[in-house]
Amino acid sequence: MSRGRALAGFARAEPVTVEPMLEHAPQPATSSTSETAAPDRTTRGPLSRRVTLVLGVVAAAVVVALAIVLARVFLFHTAAGASFLKAFPGQSELPAWAPVGQPLWAQWQHWLNAFFMVLVIKTGWTIRRNPRPSGSWLARNSRRRITLEQFIHLLLDVFWLANGVIFWVLLFATRQWVRVVPVHWDVFPNALSAALQYASLNWPTEDGWANYNALQLLAYFVTIFIAAPLAAVTGYRMSPLWPKKNQRLSRLFPNDLARRLHYPVMLYFVVFVVVHVTLVLATGALRNLNHMFWGSDSTGSWAGFWMFVLGIAAIVAAVIALRPSVVRWLGSLLGKVG
Repeated sequence: MSRGRALAGFARAEPVTVEPMLEHAPQPATSSTSETAAPDRTTRGPLSRRVTLVLGVVAAAVVVALAIVLARVFLFHTAAGASFLKAFPGQSELPAWAPVGQPLWAQWQHWLNAFFMVLVIKTGWTIRRNPRPSGSWLARNSRRRITLEQFIHLLLDVFWLANGVIFWVLLFATRQWVRVVPVHWDVFPNALSAALQYASLNWPTEDGWANYNALQLLAYFVTIFIAAPLAAVTGYRMSPLWPKKNQRLSRLFPNDLARRLHYPVMLYFVVFVVVHVTLVLATGALRNLNHMFWGSDSTGSWAGFWMFVLGIAAIVAAVIALRPSVVRWLGSLLGKVG
């Protein structure tokens, strides 16, 4: 099915309307006398907000420092901690038939997923922060319109979901799934051990070429099999594609519930990407980048690093290029722009 036909369905459901700004404009005073409104003494000023922010940062730093001290004391200065670390070093053993290394398809899928995810987050944030649409989009042979912001967000969603489906199929077709799906109960105490080792600043041994540590495994499992489907389902519920005439289905999955879930899931992806990239660079950048972008376990080659740089440059260029004029041009290729 062509992208034009896939997008044609976007306009068959009721579009999400945006209320005019005038409806929310302040109403003029009805009194004939000019009265000065009393200042709102409950509103915090800039100084108060800065003080609150500083206190919050200091409190967070204290909590982090305390966590580091407690983790180090428990793991390396108590018999119970030493015994726990010996029993659960932070890595759950994989079956003997588990594959080793990153195949070429996983390297490309990894980058494409990051590429489309960044653009999906950007366009979704634009919809959330800018209630006034820059234009409308109409699929060919249809009379239903959606906003241009919805159009580009949904278009990118189609590519992101297609990439995810391909990733799932190849994941199970090549047995790579065993590296990101828990297959034994000890993954949970090993994940706790890995978390304590990270917190103690004595990080667990990294061997992503053969086996992720248990905390990584669980994070990848949640991202691939829980967060991504939840983002897709809630996004579909909020989109014009949802069958609004099906009242029973709408009652079972209210739109308000989808909105409450969709935004936290987006925040989860942002946090995951930040932590993921930070740990990749902090736990042996060259080796990790060679794993992910060059399919090699080399620790001295810079090939993966330069592929990573090119990939980041392409993502940044796409974010910059995704201007309203470009969105209108893309919309005109697949439908009519109003």
